[in-house]
Amino acid sequence: MDERPESELISIPATPRASTPETQTPSGQRSPRTTSAAIGKETRSCTPTSFISPRFLSPIGTPMKRVLTNMKGYLEEVGHLTKLNPQDAWLPITESRNGNAHYAAFHNLNAGIGFQALLLPVAFSFLGWSWGILSLMIAYLWQLYTLWILVQLHEAVPGKRYNRYVELAQAAFGERLGLWLALFPTVYLSAGTSTALILIGGETMKLFFQIVCGPLCSSNPLSTVEWYLVFTSLCIVLSQLPNLNSIAGLSLVGAITAIIYCTMVWVLSVSQPRPPSMSYEPISLHSSAATIFSIMNALGIVAFAFRGHNLVLEIQATMPSTFKHPAHVPMWKGAKVAYFLIAMCLFPVAIGGFWAYGNQMPPGGMLSALFAFHSQDIPRGLLAMTFLLVVFNCLSSFQIYSMPVFDSFEASYTSRTNRPCSIWVRSCFRVFYGFISLLIGVALPFLSGLAGLLGGLTLPVTFAYPCFMWVLLKKPAKYSFNWYLNWILGWIGIGFSLAFSVGGILSLVNNGIKLKFFKPN
Repeated sequence: MDERPESELISIPATPRASTPETQTPSGQRSPRTTSAAIGKETRSCTPTSFISPRFLSPIGTPMKRVLTNMKGYLEEVGHLTKLNPQDAWLPITESRNGNAHYAAFHNLNAGIGFQALLLPVAFSFLGWSWGILSLMIAYLWQLYTLWILVQLHEAVPGKRYNRYVELAQAAFGERLGLWLALFPTVYLSAGTSTALILIGGETMKLFFQIVCGPLCSSNPLSTVEWYLVFTSLCIVLSQLPNLNSIAGLSLVGAITAIIYCTMVWVLSVSQPRPPSMSYEPISLHSSAATIFSIMNALGIVAFAFRGHNLVLEIQATMPSTFKHPAHVPMWKGAKVAYFLIAMCLFPVAIGGFWAYGNQMPPGGMLSALFAFHSQDIPRGLLAMTFLLVVFNCLSSFQIYSMPVFDSFEASYTSRTNRPCSIWVRSCFRVFYGFISLLIGVALPFLSGLAGLLGGLTLPVTFAYPCFMWVLLKKPAKYSFNWYLNWILGWIGIGFSLAFSVGGILSLVNNGIKLKFFKPN
């Protein structure tokens, strides 16, 4: 019998843990399986694999000990027996999983704040002070609750990560029904937001050029459609970044520029004299029916201001997740910071913009009002910098909202061919998507009406579906407060979606009747 001290017996080094197999991806990234270095220092808590320890294995031969030790490392790394889809290593959203709480904050800020904030005073001009502020507060609190639901449901079923919104919908509603319910609004939200970004980005570039150039402009300046083309070309160049983690720097730029220009816009507006003959009375149209539909469209604009929930699961999918370190912890930390800053931007823009312009607010939002009423009062350099920040933000937001569409294109390709997309195939998909968005933008150049319609059709993604998913997957006690709360919020969200969609469609029709065959100059 070995009489060595116990300290020497237990200090025998264990065989190093072998890393899990990795797959090389088209962009040179590693597969979504996390490495042992990413797990951090292990604690002595009881886990499903804690019985496989070097002390327990000491009587066993070295080969068997190495096998079982590697098994322990694998089970801990992938996180409670998570089933990994090999195709995920080829797709833009799950190709790289080295995200963290900082990335989550950048992406959520970039997705949650942007040009849609500049349209909130347009909604207030139809709703007035009381209903405008009340609807904005309710929408903010409601979407914050559903955001928390989505973060918690990312790993609602042990051993399964729902990396995309459609996957979670299929788990809750069934394979076929979930696909029909979630695919159209999420793709429509991504594509519609990209189209709106092309509109606002191209028009802002044109205004920036006019301010900088001034009277020295040539006699044949670029038309609005040509500025749309310039902006789209820049978006396509930036879209060649391979995956969601690779655009974290762009998301940071988009978040910073959005915060700065939102602050500058409302500060510049309230610091200038208000337009003459303005009023805070809600705009009333020629008939009561038209007024009601305009109010519905305005509420759709408020709902559209909080788009971004279609990206929550995708952002969380870029993070490693283990049994000891689940992804929902850093995700929720980043989301809380992001949505606090979002509130600090949206509320001042909506309230300050309506205070400054009232019912004289142009349909194009705050930028149009600032240029129309104060282009001669505000220093040209300050005004030009504001517009340039908007352009940078639109370029960054285009990337994160286009990523789910790129992921869908590549998922269809890889499932058919059983191989990853080459660089050329990936580039062709993104060029095609960019120019399709441009064509839609040229065909529908009515930003405020388009925002209301987007808000109506995609409202269930943010306000309704998460509530239903929570009931179906978490199964709270029947007739409990939680059960009633989620069913009521879900059905109210569906009702609002129908009403806001009708308002947005009629608003577009109304704009079409007024402008007929509108061709931008």
